[in-house]
Amino acid sequence: MKKFYNRLWQCLLPALLALPALAQVQVGGRVTDALSGEPLPGVSVQVKGTSRGTQTDTRGQFIISGVTPASVLVFTFLGKQPREVAVGALTEISVTLADDNRELQEAVVIGYGTQKKKELTGSITTVTAKDFNKGSIQTPEQLIAGKVAGVSIVSNSGQPGVGSTIRIRGGSSLNASNDPLIVIDGVPFSGQGINGAPNPLSLVNPGDIESFTVLKDASATAIYGSRASNGVLLITTKKGVAGKPKFNFNTSLGVAQRAKEVEVLSAAQFRQYVDSFGTAAQRGLMGDAATDWQEEIYQSGLTSDNNLSVSGSLGGMPYRVSANLLHQNGMLITDRLQRSHLSVNLSPQLFNRHLKINVSVKGAITKAHYANQQAIINAVQFDPSQPVRDTASPFAGYYEWYTTDNTGEITLNPNAPRNPVSLVRMQDNNATVKRSYGNLELDYKFHFLPDLRANLNLGYDISRGNGTTFVPADAGQQFAAGGQNNRFLQEINNKVGEFYLSYLKEIPGIKSTVNAMAGYGYYDNATTNYNYANFNAKGDTISGSVPLFPFDKPQNTLISYYGRLIYTFDDRVVFAGSLRTDGSSRFAPENRWGVFPSAAITWRLNREAFLRNSETLSDLKLRLSYGVTGNQDGIANYSWMSIYGTSTNASMYQLGDKYYYLQSPAAYDKDIKWEQTATLNGGVDFGWFNGRLSGSLDVYFKKTKNLLNTVPIPIGSNFSNQLLTNVGNIENKGVELSLAAIPVQNDRLTWDVNFNITYNKNKITNLTAINNPSFLGNLTGGITGGTGQTIQIHSVGYNTFSYFVYKQVYDKSGRPLEGVYEDLDKNGIINQRDMYRYKSPAPVVFLGFSTRVAFGRWDAGTALRASLGNYMYNNVASNFGVRRSIINPLGLLNNSTTDIYKTGFYNNQYQSDYYVQNASFLRMDNLTLGYNAGALFGSQVRLRINAACQNVFVLTKYKGLDPEVNGGIDYNLYPRARTFVLGVNLDF
Repeated sequence: MKKFYNRLWQCLLPALLALPALAQVQVGGRVTDALSGEPLPGVSVQVKGTSRGTQTDTRGQFIISGVTPASVLVFTFLGKQPREVAVGALTEISVTLADDNRELQEAVVIGYGTQKKKELTGSITTVTAKDFNKGSIQTPEQLIAGKVAGVSIVSNSGQPGVGSTIRIRGGSSLNASNDPLIVIDGVPFSGQGINGAPNPLSLVNPGDIESFTVLKDASATAIYGSRASNGVLLITTKKGVAGKPKFNFNTSLGVAQRAKEVEVLSAAQFRQYVDSFGTAAQRGLMGDAATDWQEEIYQSGLTSDNNLSVSGSLGGMPYRVSANLLHQNGMLITDRLQRSHLSVNLSPQLFNRHLKINVSVKGAITKAHYANQQAIINAVQFDPSQPVRDTASPFAGYYEWYTTDNTGEITLNPNAPRNPVSLVRMQDNNATVKRSYGNLELDYKFHFLPDLRANLNLGYDISRGNGTTFVPADAGQQFAAGGQNNRFLQEINNKVGEFYLSYLKEIPGIKSTVNAMAGYGYYDNATTNYNYANFNAKGDTISGSVPLFPFDKPQNTLISYYGRLIYTFDDRVVFAGSLRTDGSSRFAPENRWGVFPSAAITWRLNREAFLRNSETLSDLKLRLSYGVTGNQDGIANYSWMSIYGTSTNASMYQLGDKYYYLQSPAAYDKDIKWEQTATLNGGVDFGWFNGRLSGSLDVYFKKTKNLLNTVPIPIGSNFSNQLLTNVGNIENKGVELSLAAIPVQNDRLTWDVNFNITYNKNKITNLTAINNPSFLGNLTGGITGGTGQTIQIHSVGYNTFSYFVYKQVYDKSGRPLEGVYEDLDKNGIINQRDMYRYKSPAPVVFLGFSTRVAFGRWDAGTALRASLGNYMYNNVASNFGVRRSIINPLGLLNNSTTDIYKTGFYNNQYQSDYYVQNASFLRMDNLTLGYNAGALFGSQVRLRINAACQNVFVLTKYKGLDPEVNGGIDYNLYPRARTFVLGVNLDF
């Protein structure tokens, strides 16, 4: 027996000695991005060879129990290289994950679902939060300006909260909307403006956004049918992740300053000019002041942007709650905006994760005081020799051009501009806008058939905008009416209901995967506009302003059926097809339904045997697609119906001793129907050196037919001489190239570069129902000056919005000759037949470039944009840069732009091509510098500090204020600021 115990002890002793090595311990740590140094939430941390694991929280931190020193932890994250770390004696592990070509496995958001990036058949680009533009970003679309080939994003002005003009592969319409469809967490936005808000997207907090996915070709967009001709922007917001509550707070302070001002005559130059060319009476009109009116109306604008979020899980339910408070003062004095935003996301999963629920509710309130922007152009025009204040002035002490007769009657000069400072200081324009949007999404994976999913999405988007405008009775701007005291109120109630079934099945026996989806959608958009009378400052009703009806309630409804099939063979070839049919209340029953199909094929060449083992090639994919999309946005709700309008109070008809309202018919076309855009797209995606160099090249051709176009019609054929109908075709064709590179990547230094270039050619191919070679085109592009002046035209064979001008003649010194133009038809007479189409506002080529360098805890980056071949009509110079503007025969003096020295024009030459100027530019949008301070004093609070400058510089030949003006006519532009920003980010 003794021998038995001795042998047993000899066997157990090694095992007992090994017990300390096998003791289970708890390990924690943090995972960060190798490029930016920022924490990575949602990273999978798995004990190799087991099912035990966890995920990192919003700070990139993790804790995992039950591991031994012999365990190996595996860190994986979509789009990053996986890493394995042996635990050994470690209890705290810091891991950095670098970018990897395995991002091709990443699920990309597409319409009604997701798809692996490697299997995409359409032209789709995703931009995630780590690649967003940095700095003081108040509206979401500015996060990706210059980041995506084929996408042009131009801020409409420098006003607080103002939006941008977004164009994806050029405009496809003349009268309908050219804006892309925007979908936030599955809820399509109607694109409708909200009274009191300069931009509907200004009520969306950029800090809540996780990613943008841009759908560009018809293969990607056709699943959205009638609203997708201009592309689709899918916005995904941040969601909660499992774990303990984690907080993030970031705050930034920005100072906005004018980058440039309109070049006008100084007071000294103005006096010299009037002394040289004015009469004695005109010289006597000059004052003794030296006022810089632009300096008087502008200020340095301060912006404070604060975000606080908490995420984690409660009872196994992930959640994220965030709040945002923005205060922004505009550069125009008295201009200010305050936005409060609250967001709640809940993501419970029930029935053993077969039912996934996502609840998203977002709300925002903006309170704004809008400055009178008429002051901007008046500051250019107003006489610099006059003072801001005049103690003898009856207009609240502000100088104005007026006369007083023998009876003391005061008469304002109706041809004179009003005092710019008075315009701003004496108008009180306040607005409050409340908006809430969100959805409930239920995604159920059937227990008896897990390959089949049912998805129900119920969404809403409601808003209420109200405000008042008050101008005192003694203000020059409303002196004749005795001031102003008006109000407005608008309510919007949009509803969304969608249901679809999705079936995803892998069939290994035939190396195939089938992904099928079919669904139904209901979309209702209703607006209530309340009508109010106009009042003067005392509260007296303005005669003829009392409305006949208390409110107006326009409404439109869209019903849709859609389906899609994606078939993948052997992970090499992907076929995709979709079909959507939409029915819109904006068209008559017989034309109500439109059908929008698409088909596409992708061939993954790198999966073929002859390339599969390549050590340098990481991706090579060919794509070809064709599809048809529609457009019905931007037109009236009832264009197909016979509508009668009620006359105003001033137009009532007297019959006996009573007055009656008149009913007048509006022109209509009962056969009006959808615009349709057909797109052919070919593309190649490529990657080398394990994804260190990657990119895509796309070639596309878009043709829009049945344009919703307002055309002249014969008198007597309808109830007007113009009619909105389906006439005309537009073509867009172009090439897009995107490149991404990581030239340097190691433990201390990472450098990445992104570049994109787009060529787009736009042309009108038809504008009339029958061939009419003598038809010049449709005049458009109204300008300031004269009566009914236009400067642009839509003509067959030319760009949309081409400039329609006379060809200026110059003397030997290069100075333009006033009123002298080339006789293009050689008949000895200068008339409209000598006008020609010259250039357009649309760029032929536009580019984007960004780069970022991270060294240790420091990082720096910049983003630039360029636009080539775009031209601008300088309406400021054409209206004010003439002698007649200064030496005005109507009893006043005005200032002029310095362009008067270059032309010497006495009278305005509005139609001269001299004022159509090259507006190509290179702009540095932002320059950033950041420092990751890490944990503070050994605590769990982590600090990051960043500084940025926005609108750093612009290089351009354009002579006006800014080469980027939507529409191509520069007149009353609120200047874009140069902004300096300092920010702090805390994780705890």
